[in-house]
Order: sequence, then structure tokens, then C-alpha cells
Amino acid sequence: MRGFHLLIFLLAASATSAQTAIHNVTGYTSTETGVVQFEVLVFADDGRVLATGGPASLAEYATARRIDGGGRYLLPGLTDAHAHMANLGFLATSLDLAGTPSLEDALQRIADYADGNPHVDWIEGRGWNQVLWPVQEFPTAADIDAVVSDRPVWLERIDGHAGWANSVTLRLAGIDDSTLDPVGGKIIRDRNGHATGILIDRAKDLVTGHVPAATSIELRNAILEAVNTLLPLGITSVHDTGIDRNMAAVYMALADDAVLELRVYAMLADAGANLDAVGKPIIAYGNDHLDIRSVKIYADGALGSRGAALLEPYSDDVENRGLLFVAVDELFRDVRKANRMGFQVGVHAIGDRGNRLALDAFERAQAGQPSPLRNRVEHAQVIALDDIPRFAALGVVASMQPTHATSDMNMAEDRIGAERIKGAYAWQRLLQSGAVIASGSDFPVELPNPFYGLYAAVSRQHRDGLPAGGWYAAEAMSREQALHSFTLAAAYAAHQEDRLGSLEPGKWADFILVDGDYFEVSTDRIDDIRVLETWVSGKRVYARGSE
Repeated sequence: MRGFHLLIFLLAASATSAQTAIHNVTGYTSTETGVVQFEVLVFADDGRVLATGGPASLAEYATARRIDGGGRYLLPGLTDAHAHMANLGFLATSLDLAGTPSLEDALQRIADYADGNPHVDWIEGRGWNQVLWPVQEFPTAADIDAVVSDRPVWLERIDGHAGWANSVTLRLAGIDDSTLDPVGGKIIRDRNGHATGILIDRAKDLVTGHVPAATSIELRNAILEAVNTLLPLGITSVHDTGIDRNMAAVYMALADDAVLELRVYAMLADAGANLDAVGKPIIAYGNDHLDIRSVKIYADGALGSRGAALLEPYSDDVENRGLLFVAVDELFRDVRKANRMGFQVGVHAIGDRGNRLALDAFERAQAGQPSPLRNRVEHAQVIALDDIPRFAALGVVASMQPTHATSDMNMAEDRIGAERIKGAYAWQRLLQSGAVIASGSDFPVELPNPFYGLYAAVSRQHRDGLPAGGWYAAEAMSREQALHSFTLAAAYAAHQEDRLGSLEPGKWADFILVDGDYFEVSTDRIDDIRVLETWVSGKRVYARGSE
């Protein structure tokens, strides 16, 4: 079947341990040698895989409890290699502006939320995206003031790299026309120099320091809300990028209480106080449900808000090259500090200058050689063509989000032009150079459904099927490459390939049953595949219809 290997993995089972065999399935798993197809999955009561194979393998486990898979399709549990758990959970209680088609619609949602939540002292939310509006201009504080002027309002852009405040919020933060732009940030001003209410990247810190911090109980509830959202989507592992020391404590408590039903690979938010508080990597905590062994550092901003740092000016804003958050020496020192403490580093880099800065810092910290810590670039969105081979040469993982390409294609080329776009969302260029791509969604920036990501990776199309043939279709992944990026490559990016990412003997039996054959359905149906059951450590944690 198109080069797939039909293999039978068999291990001698312990005479004292019970086993379960799920049969009558069409199963697939990525391995280091290619995609393996199987019809039977056997795992032990300790939750680890014993074997995959054909019907004959059932005879090897004659005493195993048998579950008839009913002809369904089985895949490894999917990993989201770049996401924000608490932010997803908080969407359940905050103001969600995602998908608003106009400023007027956004303002109506703000007004409705304010009317329905008179007890909320600070109105918080996220999701607006001016690129989707008929007039693609940043909104202003005056716009919010027209509907809410009696309490602070703070609304983050869909990418989290810009914030929209009303006048009450600006006053509380002490922002006026004389306030200077912080390093790595920008206060958007009108032609008369007045602050408009839009704060880019590090300028957001002027406000966020005044927003009431979430309590440990609120953080716990938000994470559990996110878990309950993700398990029905087939996500069994998440790389949570950018947690603070309070979140680390909450995660450990959840793992201690055995209520963290999926696996979390957490990245600390900086190489300063959060790293110092944790001190040393935490690995396989809570029966292998929690790792805290990575640090996230920002190099630049985002493309949509023109904060991504570019080597040359923006094509649609010729006075602007974006924002660098740190100098190369500072980034190098932070990378070296974290690496010396045994922590991997993931650098957020979107623009070609941001990516070069990250690669330069890694090259210095790693003495020009690949590091066993497998440092990462988070997003790796716009890369100078000369820098693409440096990922493989330095052993740097490209942590990318396929749906970013299909969400950004309405503005990306406007931002960077026809030449630089050749190194943007360049999945095949990276893969062919030997780089490892770990895929995720960046939820809640994008929707968390991993089948949307698999579809985007394979089609380079929006879910409406446009553009015909795909956007820069030569950069699309094959189905094998896409599945690998959401499973075994993502596990590799987290130092977990020996225990996660594929259904091979000795690894955890994290898998999903779905209603469509990922390798056989038409491309336009990949994003319609539904998860029927989700299993973690050989235990079913979700079944469709039992919610």
C-alpha cells in the first residue's frame, strides 16, 4: 500500500500482566523508517504498547481482553507542539472576538458582554483581527469608549501580539501622549501624536501589569477546561509554550491529583525568575503526564501586527522593519544560561531577522554544533533562504503551525513581497534540507482541531478549498510528513520519542479511533475527520456520544 510497511511488532508479555487487544481496525503509525499499517493493537494494563500487527498476532496474546474496533481507523494520539492551554481555557469565561467580520460586529460583542457581565471589573478578551474587517485599520480606544466607558477593557489581538484598550485602561496604565515606546514595543499614535489605544508587543506590558492576575484556582479551572476541549479532538499531548512559576505549580498539583488526563510539555516563559524558581528540569512527572524542561524566549513580534522583525522594511510599510525584543548578546546569554541548566530553549521568531537572530544565538551557544538539548525556533515563519539549511546543521527543530499559512495568506505577501515569501511557511524547503518540523496550532490563536492542521499541511488551502491548487503548493507536506510532524517529530521536539509519538512496543498506548481513513479520504475531507474515542496510557478518556 503505497510504500507502507506492514510490520508485526511482538514482545514477550509478562505472565502476570493482563493485556488488551483492539482488533478489526485500520491502524497507522509513523516510525523512523516510515508509516506502519496494522490491524491489531495490543497493550498491557500498565498502559504500554506490546504489539501491533495483523490478525495472526492475536494468537500470540490469546488471553488478552479483546475489543472489536468495528472497522474503524486508529492513529497515534496527536500532539500540538505549540499552544497556550490557560488562554484556551479562559476563552470559556472571557470575551471571544475571534472571527468578527467588522469593527461594528466586534463592538456589538463588547457591548453585549459588558451588559451581560456587570459584575466583571476588568473586561478581558481576545481574538480580534483587523485584517478580516472591510477597513483593515487598527481600532481605537474611542471605539470601545462608545460602548464601554465606565470600566477598563483590554482585548488582545488574535495573535496575542497587540492589545486594544479603552480610555479607562490607558489612564490606569499611565499611558499618555508623552509615554515613550518601550524596547521591543510600540504605542500606536495618530497623526497628532496621540496614543490611539493599540499597544504592540512589549508595549502591552504597560497594561498587563495592572490587569488582576488569575488565581491558582482560576488557572486550574482554565487548564481543565482546555483538557476537556482537546481530548474530543484527539490531542493527547500539548507543548504549552510560556508558563510562569504559578502555572508550573498548578500543573504539578494537577498531576499529583491524577486529573491531568493528557500530557503536557511545558516551556517556562523566560530565562529569568521563572527559570530560577523551577531550577532544574522536571521530567516524566505524574506518571509521565508532565515535563517542564524548556524555556521560551521572544525574539520578535508577529506578522499581522507588523511586529515581526525583518531584515528589510515591510513591503506595505516601508518605514517599518518590525520589533526586536532582545539584542543578540542578550539572547545568547539567556540561551546559554538555560542550556547550562539542562533546559531546551524555544525562541519565538517570525520575521527573517528574528529567525536569523535566533539561529545566531543558538550557533554561539552550541559552538556551531548540534546540541543534545534540541533547541527550537517557535513559528519559523519567514526565513531568509540562506538561513534554511542552518536548522538542520545546528540540529534546531522548526516548531511550526500549518494553519498559520492558510490564515495568513490573505496578508502575508502584502507584508513581505514576492521574493521573501519564498522562505515563508517553507515546509518542504525545511524538510528537504534535513530539518525536523514539529507541528501545532498555536491555539487559541488558531482553532485547536489537529485535523485542520493536517488538512492545511497537505492542501495549503483554507477550509473553504481556496485557493484552487493550494497557496504556494510546492511547500505542501505529504500525508506521511504531516502525520509525522503531529506525532513522532513532535515527540522528538520534546525529547519524548522513546515513550510517545508512535505505537511501538514499550511506548505509551496513546491513540485515537476516528471515522475516516486519513490516508485514503480525499484531501478536502481530511479536516472533516471526527474523533470517536481518545485513549491515554491504554485508558479511554473520551468517547463520542458519552459527553
